[in-house]
Amino acid sequence: MKRLGIAEALREAIMEEMERDAHVFCIGEDIAVPGGWGGAFTVTLGLEKKFPDRMIDVPIAELGFFGVAVGAALMGMRPIVDVQYGDFLFLASDQIINNAAKLRYMSGGTAKVPLVMRAPIGATGRGAQHAQSMERFFTGVPGLKVVAPSNAYDAKGMLKAAVRDDNPVLIFEHKLLYGSRGARAEPGATDATSDIPEHDYTVPLDKAAVRREGSHVTILAWLLMLHHALAAAHTLATEGIQAEVLDVRSLAPLDYETIGASVRKTGRVVIVEEGPKTGGVSAELAAGIMERFSESLVAPVTRVASPDIPVPFSPILENTYRPDVPRILAAARQLTLPCAGLERSPLR
Repeated sequence: MKRLGIAEALREAIMEEMERDAHVFCIGEDIAVPGGWGGAFTVTLGLEKKFPDRMIDVPIAELGFFGVAVGAALMGMRPIVDVQYGDFLFLASDQIINNAAKLRYMSGGTAKVPLVMRAPIGATGRGAQHAQSMERFFTGVPGLKVVAPSNAYDAKGMLKAAVRDDNPVLIFEHKLLYGSRGARAEPGATDATSDIPEHDYTVPLDKAAVRREGSHVTILAWLLMLHHALAAAHTLATEGIQAEVLDVRSLAPLDYETIGASVRKTGRVVIVEEGPKTGGVSAELAAGIMERFSESLVAPVTRVASPDIPVPFSPILENTYRPDVPRILAAARQLTLPCAGLERSPLR
């Protein structure tokens, strides 16, 4: 075992997959500059020395180099596309949505698009055009798998699984979870390090994970919000409220089997999302839970999310904008404390 941060774990996964399969290559902006940072967040640092012919730097033209990657995937290569900030996915959306996500279906399965796309997201003091939570815009695209690892173990295993998948996979990574050091260290970062085994492993792209067991309320979260949810659950436990915390991590498809098992146990659900509340992943989760497990609910599903405004640039406003532990605590308490003895009765 070794202890790694997410940026280090992703770098190791890329290196191992490139060593394993000569068809794997990386393409993106500033990912292979000698003496550079290794992309915006150090993930590809030093890989250009080991794989000089398979680390491809490109101009600032997302639609163009995503098109190159889609074409390469169709021809049997396995590209890993690095987009500097998730917000820039809008510039490549035609290639992602109309080509990568659709061509396997449109060809009756004869064409494969084994494309991996990595995108940093989250509010980190960079203003509204470099801080969005982009999950909402892509989880509803048929043919596209979307995952969001909250720790280094999952980040490495999911990236390796994505490289080996014959479908396009979009991996969202939170900037405050990378654990990058030196010039790319993020103020206010959260520790997402993990023990990483020496042997080869993958993490499924369609499964949620129970991070803390409990019986009174289920808290669903992913990426940075997962860490806030765990901190809130620790505080709730001191008040006699046992929260079960699920790392959704697979945003498309959603793992309703694991989610349902928790909902049936607790009867109460809080969903935490960094992005704006309207039309978000939490809205889809709430609707899916109501459709599937309404008979198990003893209270309406509660959502904790950001307001429907652009991400503020001011650090004070940004911290007010983004969900935090106190807001999660308030939502969980509202669901549980009014119920004397936390008794179970059907929702009507």
